Amino acid sequence: MAHEFRYVQSGDQSIRVAVQGSGPLVLMVHGWPESWYSWRHQMGPIAEAGYTAAAIDVRGYGGSSKPQSVEAYDMANIIADNQAVADALGGGKAILVGHDWGAPIVWNTAWADTERFTAVCGMSIPHMGHGSAPMIDVARKMFTENGLFFYMVYFQDEGGAEAEFEADVRDTIRRIYYAWSGDAPEGGWPIGKKHGEPFLKGMTNPEKFPAWLKDADIDYLVKEFEGSGFRGPLNRYRNFHRDFAVSSRRAGTKISQPALFMAGDRDMGIRMFGRDIETRMRDHFDDLRGFHMIPGAGHWNQQEKPAETNRLLLDWLKAL
Repeated sequence: MAHEFRYVQSGDQSIRVAVQGSGPLVLMVHGWPESWYSWRHQMGPIAEAGYTAAAIDVRGYGGSSKPQSVEAYDMANIIADNQAVADALGGGKAILVGHDWGAPIVWNTAWADTERFTAVCGMSIPHMGHGSAPMIDVARKMFTENGLFFYMVYFQDEGGAEAEFEADVRDTIRRIYYAWSGDAPEGGWPIGKKHGEPFLKGMTNPEKFPAWLKDADIDYLVKEFEGSGFRGPLNRYRNFHRDFAVSSRRAGTKISQPALFMAGDRDMGIRMFGRDIETRMRDHFDDLRGFHMIPGAGHWNQQEKPAETNRLLLDWLKAL
């Protein structure tokens, strides 16, 4: 059973969804710089377990619409896209699964809409509630004011990061995926770069890529990003203040649906959140049913360690 592409209208935008199987809708949301294709190892097992596996291209990526304006990529618009897919493919109901940027997207979607979304799983990025300030302001204080590079700050200026990443898309994809993988040596993500230096500086383009990302996989991603460019994907990072204003309406409330969290134990994304992550996370959920660190996995856990990821995901789905 192979996937098919469906197109769902969300306002004046079109969202491409890879769909496989039938049953309750499991809606999967990728991160940066990714694709529906990030879920290729999850589609079949979820479909075989009796669900409709649906992996979207987030707006700006792949086969979905690519509006130009920064505001088009704020959290409110992305939540609306998930609602449109749930209505079109799930009869108004869905279980959410998200990775990297997809994790804050699904946490916020579930938090905002308890009617449509019955359960939520996030990977790599934990949910810590509303926070005291927009993430970008915190990053500027910690890094930029001390003369240090921080990638989210680098992404704020329109056009600069786009030009760097689009100059050689294959080189970009290889460096980013390797640097954040469990296979990269310590220092694969360079520490101590100065504010104003480019993103890819100091990152390795490995001669041979680890077996979990095949040449054909890299070819697929390169083709997608050569088609879409990086503006839409980067615009997601240019909405921290708008997103903060939206989530402020829910400050102090918890995510009520049954939830699951997992990350690779070599994932740099989760290291940014410091210590006692599970304890701190539990304060923001009514029903967090699992917190798992996958041994040996880096940031791309569902691609690096698909068997372990699928086992945790399917056990949780079956118990809902």
